[in-house]
Amino acid sequence: MSLLVVGLSHRSAPVSVLERASLAAETQAKLLQDTLAAEPAAEAAVLATCNRIELYADVDKFHAGVAELSTLLAQHSGVGLDELTPYLYVHYEDRAVHHLFSVACGLDSMVVGEGQILGQIKDALALGQELHTAGRLLNDLFQQALRVGKRAHSETGIDRAGQSLVTFGLEQLATGADVADWAGGKRALVIGAGSMSSLAAATLARAGVAEIAVANRTRARADRLVEILGQPGGTGVVARAVEMAAVPDELTRADIVVSCTGATGLVLTAEAVAGALGLPFDPVREAPVASVPAPPADPDRHAAWVENGSDGTVRQAVRRAIVPAQNAGPVRLALLDLAMPRDVDGDAARLDGVRLVDIESLAEASADAPMAADVDRVRTIVADEVAAFGAAQRAAHITPTVVALRTMAADVVAGEIARLDGRLPGLDEKQRAEITQTVRRVVDKLLHAPTVRVKQLASEPGGAGYADALRELFDLDPQTVAAVSRADLNDPNRGRS
Repeated sequence: MSLLVVGLSHRSAPVSVLERASLAAETQAKLLQDTLAAEPAAEAAVLATCNRIELYADVDKFHAGVAELSTLLAQHSGVGLDELTPYLYVHYEDRAVHHLFSVACGLDSMVVGEGQILGQIKDALALGQELHTAGRLLNDLFQQALRVGKRAHSETGIDRAGQSLVTFGLEQLATGADVADWAGGKRALVIGAGSMSSLAAATLARAGVAEIAVANRTRARADRLVEILGQPGGTGVVARAVEMAAVPDELTRADIVVSCTGATGLVLTAEAVAGALGLPFDPVREAPVASVPAPPADPDRHAAWVENGSDGTVRQAVRRAIVPAQNAGPVRLALLDLAMPRDVDGDAARLDGVRLVDIESLAEASADAPMAADVDRVRTIVADEVAAFGAAQRAAHITPTVVALRTMAADVVAGEIARLDGRLPGLDEKQRAEITQTVRRVVDKLLHAPTVRVKQLASEPGGAGYADALRELFDLDPQTVAAVSRADLNDPNRGRS
């Protein structure tokens, strides 16, 4: 079996595709179950964040595995396979390990060095364990990825290379000013009570906002977040929980809004934002079908025409023509949308006094962010850890065979001692024990050098064949080797982070 990852991220796909391909929690569970039901996969785990969707699997066939995992991603994301395929990337064996370790260290994040990805990897592992889709390989892989990520953050200054999306987003809203100076005394509305929203609320509290209102579909989770914010010894921020139905009223009082929910539709429409600010709203009207021009003959211009809307409307083209990226006037309401798919209507950005920062604008801003010198050190850590993980996995592959060999040798010793008892019934216990110990020492010495050497050889690249050779040379029962593997896999101490 071999490790395979198929996925897409902000590095391979535009935000519009990532937005449509996002997976809800229940969809992730169904994807894992369906992946395990597919023939090429024996284990599966899914890492789904606001800017990446990756399906990891232990497969027995590379090409069949790529085809199956790609098809499953398309089916569960709702994006057609033909449309999704150009944005997919594939990593196999050591390259797959290298990829996950790099992700865990924040090297592949939209904001380099951000640490939230570690919590998301932990959640992915927990889901695989809960559904029993993560076996020996993926348990080892994800747990090691968590250790590598923590090592990178503790041994280097990778944290200085970037911040979390929340911090980076607030810095973009502050447009160069210190976040604490910009946010101090303001009133904030946080929509959602998950990990990202909780981090946003805590960050705003530390920045000195005067008040935080928390709205969430499940009121109990909003209450819990408010309770945490108001704990003794905290920031002293005034925090209160509100119903989602109260969001329009809260908008009229808020200076800053951060939204990150799992909703599949818009949480804040441009019309709702305009209403809260007392502004008229003139929605962008879609052009009728008859007004769509014929496609240009020039191939380059034709590609742009297709991107801008060749499906019967020219809505995106119209928007690009009349909607400015942001307004230049004073900001009355700052909106930070960290959800994928997006919570806030992009048209809100064209309202007077509104500044909107979302995942797409963060991706553009972070592309020019400076890289810290420590990034090179992290890359070295990743390379070393990948080599160590590969060696450990190859060595572990031969361990059941070595155990089966020693078990067979012990059975031979026991059989010979029993035969000796029949031939020499007059041996006393001391004599029998001495003979037994001598025979065992002889067997152990004969097996010691070959088993130690075969483990060393198996840990090197291309060493997987040594286990097969050992089984052939000693005529080991494959069922015995498989039984040892199952016993190790079912160890209750394995697979728990």
